[in-house]
Amino acid sequence: MKLLALDTSSEGCSAALWLDGQISERFELAPRGHTRLLMPMVRELLAEQGLSRNDLDALAFARGPGSFTGLRIATGVIQGLAWGLNLPVVPVSSLSAVALDAIEQHQLADGEHIAVAFDARMGEVYWGTFLCQQGLPVLIGEERVCPPGAVSLPDSDVSANWTGAGQGWTLKGDMPEVVVCRIRAVDDTLVPRAAMVARLAEQDFRHGIAVPAELAQPVYVRDEVAWKKLPGRA
Repeated sequence: MKLLALDTSSEGCSAALWLDGQISERFELAPRGHTRLLMPMVRELLAEQGLSRNDLDALAFARGPGSFTGLRIATGVIQGLAWGLNLPVVPVSSLSAVALDAIEQHQLADGEHIAVAFDARMGEVYWGTFLCQQGLPVLIGEERVCPPGAVSLPDSDVSANWTGAGQGWTLKGDMPEVVVCRIRAVDDTLVPRAAMVARLAEQDFRHGIAVPAELAQPVYVRDEVAWKKLPGRA
């Protein structure tokens, strides 16, 4: 299987190619460079493997939550490729991608938990809690956006081991003590990466989770951000 994955949901810009179980990736921290960098990354990855776009079987992208502008860039590129090549698309949660990165970077075992936080600006964070199962993150509850002081962990297992992941954890000083005291370790350097998106997308694709181009849409979580940026809106 040949799957191309893209991520521009944060200051990181990346593209990854899943090729029959092997992943190659291009990644760069470039807050204002997504438009300039993304397609050259795609061309490099395909050329490196001697492939063309027509050789791809599926596409994937980090659908958010994340930067409004960044999400639109990846969405636009993915939709254009999907329509032009008539390929299915697998949208992947940006929070899940960071949760998977935490699992792999910190060698988390099944049954351990991950709390992912992104800085959503405007005094808020994007928040998602996950359980590690068979080496993959499983969402607990719903992804949401809220002030750091309103984040919470599931009450089902107060003895669970929790790892904090994502740059939103730089705001942990504003989070409730009842949350922070349950976190055994924090990695606030992690941002979404296309390699993690590809890993999760391959799993979803094998389980029949894919959409046509027109349904490959970003998920903002904070709906009013998208609303305010529509033409004609105040």
